[in-house]
Amino acid sequence: MKLLDGKVALVTGASRGIGAATALLFAKHGAKVAINYFSEADKGYTSQAAELVSEIKQAGGLASAYDADITNRQQVLEMVQNIENEYGTITTLAINAYIPFNPAPFIDLSWEMLESKVVSDLKAVFFVSQAVIPGMIKNQSGSIIAVSSGLSRTPTYDFAAYSASKSALNSLVRSMALELGCHGIRVNTVAPGFTNTDANRHVPEQNREHIAQNTPLRRTAFPLDIANAILFYAMDQSQFISGGYMPVDGGLTML
Repeated sequence: MKLLDGKVALVTGASRGIGAATALLFAKHGAKVAINYFSEADKGYTSQAAELVSEIKQAGGLASAYDADITNRQQVLEMVQNIENEYGTITTLAINAYIPFNPAPFIDLSWEMLESKVVSDLKAVFFVSQAVIPGMIKNQSGSIIAVSSGLSRTPTYDFAAYSASKSALNSLVRSMALELGCHGIRVNTVAPGFTNTDANRHVPEQNREHIAQNTPLRRTAFPLDIANAILFYAMDQSQFISGGYMPVDGGLTML
């Protein structure tokens, strides 16, 4: 059974990690998938996005890659227009792009570092959501899923800026869910725990093992674990869920 037949999905930050797993899963379930990446952040993203498009097409799916900085309003508007010209109105938006930052103890954190992280993460949700919402309003349906973090509710050392930015994202999602519900648009949050992606490749193995042993399911997450949760919010079977916050962390946040 294909759960996303007829859907047009945009996945931001989709050339690798959680985004790539989500794009593959969406395509497997019948969606036409727009894979967003930003080449100026890493030239390798271009080849990774191309490989992902090729993989999806070889499996019989439909996908295209779009290079755009989602913190830049004009680039986002142009990307969305190009996607809708190719595939039609975007029905599903998965906001996943990871924006790098430098962890720092609060005492060493400058206002500029905090401001940069919070503003960039909110722009990454704000611009792309506002760009796709008019089409969703016209159709009186749509699903927006924002990838947050368990650190938005459970802080850890040196991540004050990150925790603050994801907490702000959570609040923005709830406001969007409230205001857009009358148009049949659902807005939800997925909050991963520690996930084995390139963004975390610097974390020593002993730290990973410590996290795993303190998690009820005794392991850390893989990108597909998070993608499966995003798929749940994307499919019509979750059509009466909006404003939700789903921890995907092996039970860690309940402790």
